[in-house]
Amino acid sequence: MNTIVYKIVPRALWQQARQTGVFEGAPVDLQDGFIHFSTASQCRETARRHFAGMDDLLLVAIDGDAFGEALKFEPSRGGDLFPHLYAWLPMDAVLWERSLPVGDDGLHIFPEEVA
Repeated sequence: MNTIVYKIVPRALWQQARQTGVFEGAPVDLQDGFIHFSTASQCRETARRHFAGMDDLLLVAIDGDAFGEALKFEPSRGGDLFPHLYAWLPMDAVLWERSLPVGDDGLHIFPEEVA
């Protein structure tokens, strides 16, 4: 199926996960009981709403097919279906990670891989 989902995460938090080999979630994920992801078409709005002006972020691409039924697409913002992971994220499911800098206009600059 080739499902790719994305996580926007502070670099320091991600580095901690890299050391342990698993990402257990950001504070909001731990609070909600699942790891919040976005699809490619949802990433920019997620960054605008939840990470406005924040620097030193990473965009992490994840193989959504690695999780089976633990990855659920559930209604959220405006009824749009967002990917939620009801498990921890092992580093071997990560496809790539890229810096997510803030541009002069205050919006994040996304890598070419995310159309």
